[in-house]
Amino acid sequence: MLLEDNTDWTSQSNEDIYTVADPLEKFNRGVFYFNDKLYFWVMKPVAQGYKFILQPPARTGIKNFFYNVTAPIRIVNNILQGKGLSAEAEWARFLYNTTIGVLGFGNPAGKIAELNPPEEDMGQTLAGYGLGDGFYLVWPVLGPSTLRDSVGMVGDRFLNPVGFVERWQDSLALSATNEINNLSFRIGDYESLKNAALDPYESFRNAYIQLRQSKIRQ
Repeated sequence: MLLEDNTDWTSQSNEDIYTVADPLEKFNRGVFYFNDKLYFWVMKPVAQGYKFILQPPARTGIKNFFYNVTAPIRIVNNILQGKGLSAEAEWARFLYNTTIGVLGFGNPAGKIAELNPPEEDMGQTLAGYGLGDGFYLVWPVLGPSTLRDSVGMVGDRFLNPVGFVERWQDSLALSATNEINNLSFRIGDYESLKNAALDPYESFRNAYIQLRQSKIRQ
């Protein structure tokens, strides 16, 4: 729901700012408003309670575990993009953290630069094959996206082991835990970005688009 990167897209000149068509702006603004209320009324209070109950080491371990579990997403997309060395690095990182890091709750590989290539997802893979953004979208709960990245999210879902948990209720609970756990580290970021913007909707749209372009160019 929230941007997880602090890339300063506002420092770029107007000529450098990449834009994506937004023909569904009225719809997107409505969903943005819904997500905004969901954050303040539900997600933030839950994340605050979660943060109060679990100390940082426990939350960090959970964050590491979920990142490790989703290694297939990064491995496959590196392979599809022809980034063999990065795919090998992701595979080695997964094995290292699963064993030495005790099922991925630890992150000893994080200290080894060669085992930390840039993250890749299906949206970036599709962009690499020449598929354009399409148009901008805001999804309930999931937040900002584009038509291409939305297709990519579906593809990544099939590569995510959490999606293969037998009962859908358990899979949903695991996904929610991951989201709330990640949010517990970023409480206040959303408010800061929103309060600094004249038009929060436009600011978050531009930030998302510039962030995605930065990742695609990596």
